[in-house]
Amino acid sequence: MRISGLNNQTVRQHNRRTIMTLVWRYKRLSKSQLAQHTGLSIPAVSKILDELVSNKKLSHSSENLSTRGINSGHYQIPREGPLILCMNVSPTSIESQLIDARMLPQGDFNWTEVNAPTPDALLRAIEKLWQQHHKQWPGRRINLALGIHGQVDTATGVSQTMPQAPWKKPVEIKYLLEEKLGITVMVDNDCVMLALAEKWQNPLNREDFCVINVDYGIGSSFVINGQIYRGTLNGSGQIGHTIFDRDGMACSCGRYGCLETVASLSALKKQARIWHKSQPNSSTLNPDSLTSLQLLDAWRKGDTNIQRWVEQAANAIGLTLYNLLNIVNINQIWFYGRSCAFGEPWLQTINRQIGFTPFDHGDAGRTRQTEIGFGGLTRQQQITGIGYLFVEDSLAAE
Repeated sequence: MRISGLNNQTVRQHNRRTIMTLVWRYKRLSKSQLAQHTGLSIPAVSKILDELVSNKKLSHSSENLSTRGINSGHYQIPREGPLILCMNVSPTSIESQLIDARMLPQGDFNWTEVNAPTPDALLRAIEKLWQQHHKQWPGRRINLALGIHGQVDTATGVSQTMPQAPWKKPVEIKYLLEEKLGITVMVDNDCVMLALAEKWQNPLNREDFCVINVDYGIGSSFVINGQIYRGTLNGSGQIGHTIFDRDGMACSCGRYGCLETVASLSALKKQARIWHKSQPNSSTLNPDSLTSLQLLDAWRKGDTNIQRWVEQAANAIGLTLYNLLNIVNINQIWFYGRSCAFGEPWLQTINRQIGFTPFDHGDAGRTRQTEIGFGGLTRQQQITGIGYLFVEDSLAAE
């Protein structure tokens, strides 16, 4: 087998992509800062920057970023370019944030209640929000970046399955919206949205990490060697559908005893409803109308049953993660979702179950241990994360 080495063109492409990645991450960088980050010489960086500015992929400002009086200005993504309307889409709500070509927010973050009994109704709700922004920005192209609950085929932009939706058939979201609006639409899973947000907006992230969203269900997404890992079926990392109890309840995926049926917020509400129906005089909670907020409030007020169920759910998550970390020894795990409102006791229970992996001998410094904590990004930053699909697409084309 013949293995070809790197030629000059390949090296130049790699260096261009590296510089563009750094500018996207840090927003503004001087020539000397880029040289420090890349290890390239100033002349080599200058040549690449001149090419990128000439191709209008970067713009140069004379504003000095150096405190040493050396003024070479700085480089950033040009202001010109399409706006992107980022959305987190479910059949019951749409969260949205408009961003500019530099991935910076324009206007307010919005939450919109949706009643979508059909795919067409959901598409109309997305279109309505897009049209509102289109009227506010006449003459500007506004592309769409959609984080969709459930399994998504990223190559075709098809929503394969969507939890909570009354329909079960695939929906060609990308194709239908592009045809109707005449724009570019990019679609991925909502947990990938969180992973992209962490990757591009959290300077403390490491090359390997995982985000886990514990909410209505349990979803997750992995970044390995700095890249989103989706797998060939776009379902990689979905720990919510690992089997925890083989004799457990039926899951929406068609199997029994998935972690989601034991430890998600919907599973906890179901457990509470069943118990309170069997004990009608035991509580002021109405099992037929129990909400997530009421469940959390009862937990805070010391409802011993709910506290026990929450601890059991955290134990299940911790045990699942222990097995996961023995397979994929990643550096960080960030938790998101409404279950994070259970706070430090919930997180500490998860950590106790994980304990340590066979690879953590404790003699190589604690910095090598997997870091587990709550994600620190705002909801606006989380929703903006899906917009970085456009960034990664442009970098892949370099």
